[in-house]
Order: sequence, then structure tokens, then C-alpha cells
Amino acid sequence: MKVKLLTIISFLTYQLSISQTEKLLHGRVFSNNYPLDKVEVINKTAKTSTRTNKMGEFSIVVQPKDSLLFFAKNYFFTRLKISQENIDQNNITVNMNIKAEELNEVVVTNIKFDKISSSQQDIDDIKFAKDNKSLQKYTGVYDGTIANGMDFTRMGTGLINLFKKDEVKKKTEETVFKKLIAASIPRDFFTKDLKLKPEEVDLFIEFCDADPRSAKLIENNNILTTMDFLYAKNEMFKKLK
Repeated sequence: MKVKLLTIISFLTYQLSISQTEKLLHGRVFSNNYPLDKVEVINKTAKTSTRTNKMGEFSIVVQPKDSLLFFAKNYFFTRLKISQENIDQNNITVNMNIKAEELNEVVVTNIKFDKISSSQQDIDDIKFAKDNKSLQKYTGVYDGTIANGMDFTRMGTGLINLFKKDEVKKKTEETVFKKLIAASIPRDFFTKDLKLKPEEVDLFIEFCDADPRSAKLIENNNILTTMDFLYAKNEMFKKLK
């Protein structure tokens, strides 16, 4: 009985000490002095999250040494290690940098040119043009034709055929899961948090994409759930290596 009582008292004391160190931290998120709305603020240590309002304001429970992650579409991922000074100040400011606009790469392939061939009619036309030029040169008589003139009808036909054969195509579109990862998970998350080598990141994403459970992440669209999924898959990925 005494052992059980001591266990309960120790547990309550531990819980009380934890609750006393936890504080509600307030802050604001900006980009170029402009408040950012709907920024995902995640306490990676405590596995909790919240979002900023239209004024860029947020509140989240933290302890010293907690790691806060800030996610926003079209902005670079930001990480902040909470110190006791941050908690005492209780009014932190986070600045996020906007991503440069990326242009879709276009690949041009299979440009083929028609073979140039001369028929008997072409040879006769050239001979006739030369004869006309000689006639004008030695007699001074102008017959209304343009010496060495171009056949615009034939030229137009050739250009049309050239553009018909010109094939322009874009790279293969990414899967919905890969787009979700690209939009919500920063690249350095894989190397710093999951401890993957840079050359392993794309292979790891392919490995996760092959899991049918990845479809549920797209339906829920929750960053915290996505990160938990990646942590779990990373353990499996390391065993396979």
C-alpha cells in the first residue's frame, strides 16, 4: 500500500513540475513587414500545432528547448529553438522568406527537316531562270520576272511541314503525393531530421509514394500527420538499406 502511495505521489509531483515549465507563448509571423495568415506553427517536440490569424499572430504551449517549425505555401520553411528568454519575453517575431517563382522546364525534341530533293521539273525551272537572266543581260529586255526569285508558295509549304514535325512536350507530371511533399515539407527536413543523404531523398520519396497509406495524407492534408508518416517510413527505409 505504501509503495502504491509513493508511486502516485511521485507521478503527481512529476506532472506538476512539467506543467509549471510549460508556458503559453505568443508571437507573430511576417514577411517583408507584412503579416502572414494561415502559417502552420508546429511544436515538433510536443507534437502540437496551431495557425496564425490574419494579423500573423499565434499562441502555442512550449517549454525551453522545444523546436518550433513554421510552414507556409510559397515560403521557405523556418525553424526556431525555444529558449527561456523567448518564454520570458513572450512576444517573439518570426520572419519568413518568400520562394522565387519557378518556371516549368520545357523540353524540345525530335526536330526533323525534310530532305532536299530535286525533280526534273526543278532542274528545268532553274535552267529557265538562267536563260531569262542571260536574255536580259545580253538583250536588255526585261520579261517581268525576278532573277533568281524565290517560290513563296513552295517556301510556305515547307515551313508549315517543318512546324508540324516540331514536337514540344513537358516533363512527366509529378504524382499528387510528391506535390504534397514539395509544397509542405522542406528539403532539409529529410537530411537534418530524417538523417538521409542528399542523394537518397528522391529514392525515399518514391518509397513513401508506393505505400497506399500515402493517399490518406492527401485527403487529410495535415503536416503533423505527414511528418509522422515520414518518420515511420524512414525506419523501414533504413532497414531495407
